[in-house]
Amino acid sequence: MSPPASVSRIPEASNSDQVPAEPSISEGMAPVLPYASASASDAAVDAIDRSVHAALARFTGGVSPAALAMAFADWQLHLLASPGKRAGLVGQAIQNTFQFFDSMVPRQATFQPWSVIRPPDNDRRFSSSDWELPSFNLLAQAFLLTEHWWHSTTTGIHGLAHSNAAIADFALRQCLDTVAPTNFAISNPEVLRKIMETGGGNFVYGLHNWFEDWQAVLSGAMLRSDQKFVVGKDVAVTPGKVVYRNELIELIQYSPMTPTVRPEPVLIVPAWIMKYYILDLSARNSLVRFLVENGFTVFMISWKNPTPEYRNFSLEDYRELGVDAAITAINSLRPGRAIHAAGYCLGGTLLSIAAARLAQERPDCLRTVTLLAAQTDFTEAGDLTLFINESQVSFLEDMMWRQGLLGTAQMAGAFQMLRTNDLLWSRIVRDYLIGERAAPSELMSWNADATRMPYQMHSDYLRRLFLNNDLAEGRYQVNGRPVALSDLHMPMFVVGTLRDHVAPWRSTYKINFLADADITYVLTSGGHNAGIVAPPGEEGHSYQVLTKKTHDPYLGPDEWIKRALSHEGSWWTEWTRFLGAHSGQPVPAFSATAAEQKSEPLGDAPGSYVLEQ
Repeated sequence: MSPPASVSRIPEASNSDQVPAEPSISEGMAPVLPYASASASDAAVDAIDRSVHAALARFTGGVSPAALAMAFADWQLHLLASPGKRAGLVGQAIQNTFQFFDSMVPRQATFQPWSVIRPPDNDRRFSSSDWELPSFNLLAQAFLLTEHWWHSTTTGIHGLAHSNAAIADFALRQCLDTVAPTNFAISNPEVLRKIMETGGGNFVYGLHNWFEDWQAVLSGAMLRSDQKFVVGKDVAVTPGKVVYRNELIELIQYSPMTPTVRPEPVLIVPAWIMKYYILDLSARNSLVRFLVENGFTVFMISWKNPTPEYRNFSLEDYRELGVDAAITAINSLRPGRAIHAAGYCLGGTLLSIAAARLAQERPDCLRTVTLLAAQTDFTEAGDLTLFINESQVSFLEDMMWRQGLLGTAQMAGAFQMLRTNDLLWSRIVRDYLIGERAAPSELMSWNADATRMPYQMHSDYLRRLFLNNDLAEGRYQVNGRPVALSDLHMPMFVVGTLRDHVAPWRSTYKINFLADADITYVLTSGGHNAGIVAPPGEEGHSYQVLTKKTHDPYLGPDEWIKRALSHEGSWWTEWTRFLGAHSGQPVPAFSATAAEQKSEPLGDAPGSYVLEQ
């Protein structure tokens, strides 16, 4: 029996959850009459406060001024109360100054670059050989010494809360990044070289690029440089059919490319904060195509890009209408077949919740669970946690309360703020000062194809996962019953990425002491996206892998990284070996044709939801 083609169930907010209408000036300013109910008065006051916060958020980019002020106040007060620390900072500044001027005295026939300080491995601003020229190298070293000194002002202060120290350090780093010598034509040797080569023509090209981008911003369209790849034509091109649709997801089944396939289907749950096709880019780097070519039947969830009407969709709605609905649909199409379920980023977090619940109710439903750069414990969730506190979450809720969702510009801005050097300043320098566009890539085009998030769902996952850490601590409830990750007993394949700024690998590694299962943990090179999109034919990929059996003693991450075997190449091949080892013998390929489904497919891949802007 085939699943229903569509469902119509848009959750309605209960009376207690209804968003209060924005009051008029007369309502907000009118005195409370003696017979007026206290609840009505409270609602009006709350609405006024939320409206003010929402308006303020437009000027702060969604960052709570109160949270930032409290962090800086904590830092400043503790620094003022630490005369020893201040004296040490003065001494460090004097020492840095003497070392810097001493490096200017020639002691060898040739100038020795980076003799005092060199950039960290992940700082690519000064990677060009032009920065080794004496004058520019000294300028770069002076900047790096200043940056390092300011970092020292936020560390090693007794009594300073770690979270506030991290916020102060992050904010100071953002300020320093704006005045880096790489950002100005007169102090950037790469820009000066381009001026000499083009006779200043680079500024003409840069002005043209700026004008194109400004037009795109005003029209609300993607930047011209991000429009090179068309969904369904250049990316998301693996053949398949939409076999199920409800108001939140489309479920895609990909057509087989081998005469036989493994009997257990693979379900991939991407994060709802991204378009799914990061896992189905071009033919050369599509994880979906790689699985299909290796004899697996693959299903993929494509999330709908929500509009303000979806404001009351909760995290539980995403579980029920997303993961649960997809599993039910696959069970209808492939009855009696256990599923290899895989989740990427927050899709993996949502999958772990659903899997823990299914482990109680239907323990044979899932054959294996794979988590790709997905966290289940959020106590060390990277730079994102810098601004996850009560003040910041409440401020974001007020901003979303007014518009019903978190917009694409706000989503992109949040991630851009985490990596301003790579995602903002380097692009400004390249596009507008050097006057060149970066070579188009599928990954950057996908990155610009942003999505929105409903008010209630975003509030749920910020509070329940990031702020309160309910999932890891056993407080997360599904249908009134707590979900325990220790109920996960099926074999697990977990991937962390070495340079992940969204889901640090040490955070994803914590599943090893949360789940009661055989866990194959893989640490791959690269970051949150590039580490996952790591096709075998691409150079530069490597990974470490080690399997922990259920009853093996726990290994901490530092001990794990010493023992895990290192391999050159892509972790994709390791995953297919894992899936194959937990699958049955190949059977004739199943094709999602209308005759086999007893109903018409709902369209060709990539479906309609992924095309919505």
